[in-house]
Formats: sequence, C-alpha cells, structure tokens
Amino acid sequence: MSRRYDVVVGTGGIGSGIFLALEGNRTLGREESRPADLLDQRDYCKLHIVCHYVRRLLGPEVAVLPIGKVGRDDAGRAVLEEMRATGLDTALVTTSTRPTLFAVCFLYPDGDGGNLSTSRSASAEVGPADVQRAAARFAAHPGRGVALALPEVPLDARQALLQLATDHGWLRVAGVVPDEIQAVRDSGLLAQVDLLALNIEEAATLGGTSADQPAAEVVKAALAALAELGSPAQVVVTAGARGSWTWDGRELVHAPAADPGGAVVSTAGAGDAHLSGIVVGLVAGLDLAAANAFAALVSGLKVRSAHTINPDIDPKAVVDAAARRGLALPPALLDVIGAPA
Repeated sequence: MSRRYDVVVGTGGIGSGIFLALEGNRTLGREESRPADLLDQRDYCKLHIVCHYVRRLLGPEVAVLPIGKVGRDDAGRAVLEEMRATGLDTALVTTSTRPTLFAVCFLYPDGDGGNLSTSRSASAEVGPADVQRAAARFAAHPGRGVALALPEVPLDARQALLQLATDHGWLRVAGVVPDEIQAVRDSGLLAQVDLLALNIEEAATLGGTSADQPAAEVVKAALAALAELGSPAQVVVTAGARGSWTWDGRELVHAPAADPGGAVVSTAGAGDAHLSGIVVGLVAGLDLAAANAFAALVSGLKVRSAHTINPDIDPKAVVDAAARRGLALPPALLDVIGAPA
C-alpha cells in the first residue's frame, strides 16, 4: 500500500439547500418578485461534499472526520444521517441551538446564477475550541494526515485547524470564497497553507483581476499576489469547461476538463468534487499535476448529476470513466482506492 496519509480532518460549513430556476434572464431587482420552479436537486455544503467523496473513494482504511455544527432540527438530523451512512466519523460534529446552515441557489435560464445562505447558522458558531477536540487525532498521526480548512465557518476555527496541522506536520489544504479574501489576506492564514484550492472567480479576486480575462492570466495574477504575501502555498485553480491549473512552486500545468461522457446536468458542486479528487490523489502519493488530472475525472462525473453530491461516484465509476477515455490511472492510485490495476 503506497498511501501517503492515513487520516483526513476538516472544518467548514455543514448544511443543505434548495435550487430555484428563475423565469427570465434579467438580473433580479432589489424589490422584485419573480416566479421560480423548485427543482428536484439536493444541495450540500463544501465540507460535506469534499469529505463524502474522499470517504467513498478511499474507503474505510482512511478515517475522514468533519468538524462542525448542525442545528437541533430536521435538516441537521437528516444531514448527519447521510454523512454517517457514507461512513464519515461524525464524532466531532456537535449540535447548536441555531438552525442548520441553509442555502438557496437561484439559476437563470442562461445558466448563470447565485447563492444565498444563512449567516447566523450553527456553522457560524464553530470555533477554536471545537477544533481542539481533534487534537488527539493529530497527535496520533504525526506527519500522516490532511487538514482541510474550508469556508462557511469563522476564520479563527480554520486558523486553529491549520495550527494543529502545522504542529503535527500534516498537509494543510484551504479554500476561500471571494467575499472573505481580504480578511484571509489580513489574517495571515495563507502563511499556514500548503495547498490553496480556488475557482476562477476566487483567483480573480485574489489577484485583483477579472474572471472574464483569459484564465491563464487570472491564475498568474493570483500566483503573483500569493508570492507578494509570502505564502508558501501550492495552488490549484478550476475554471469549469476551460479546465484547471496547478502550481507546485516550480511549474504551472494545465489540465483540460474531462469529457463527462454524457449530458452536463449541473455544474454545482463540481469544484468541491475536484478538490476531493486532489486530496485522494495526494493521499495516494501522486504529485500535484497527476492528482489534478485524476480530479478532473471526478469533477467530470459530478456534472452528470443534478445534486451537488453525485451518489454514483465510487472507485469503479472513476476507473470506468478513465477506461472510456483511454487513460491509464497510476498503479499507486488504483492500489489506494481499491481498484484492480
């Protein structure tokens, strides 16, 4: 077994949401009332999505522990039940008197859209003390774990997680959203990140550019901003159909988006699926570019589902997708995900 890491611990938002299909492409007005169809699509938050795929692809040999809070409500009970059914260890997910994080995603007919999420949710109560409850897990696996610091919980909780990871020699992975990038820059969090995962909008905000510019230019501007901040982070940037880029500190490598092998049903959650593929590849000991090529397969499968978690993604599905494209997956990866070479 060539596995590089034995455990994945992450913090971030945990919750659910709905999708609304708006009528008409004009941007919603400040006082407008507009009809919309409630879609049969299940929405989940970033930490849940990433942890779900990591657990499904790596199996029980790698423990996956989310740290977060849910409300004492039906939504919280339902999401916990789903996480446990996947095999996630939810011992570090506690309950709050606040409601479970909830989001409303709205979609225009032309494919654009936006998202509204509750700000005073259970996830907003996650703090350093919640993260410290994982300290024994870090100490038990020195140098053998991956820490995921993801959005929708306060920055101090994410910083506490990254500090534990630093103290115990773990791989430190982080994500940010555009609205918090200035706060992230000011906090010094980026100095404790080994791998920063961004989408093209987040990269544009970090680099002070526009996502409408050529994607490679956006990526280079983001890398320049990180260098100016003194961040040691390697970087992965996803840009949908334009593919993705990795920077390992030496070389910028582009990977094309994987052909989904069928109709694109929904891209919601594809970036989170991509990040999970990166983590799985790194656990298997792949370099960043190779892990990113594998991640493109995972995100390509995700877009075939209407839900932000595609329940059909497992090792066999990914191996079959690679075979259809004539791609040979690295033996170390096949070994770790339990697929035949």
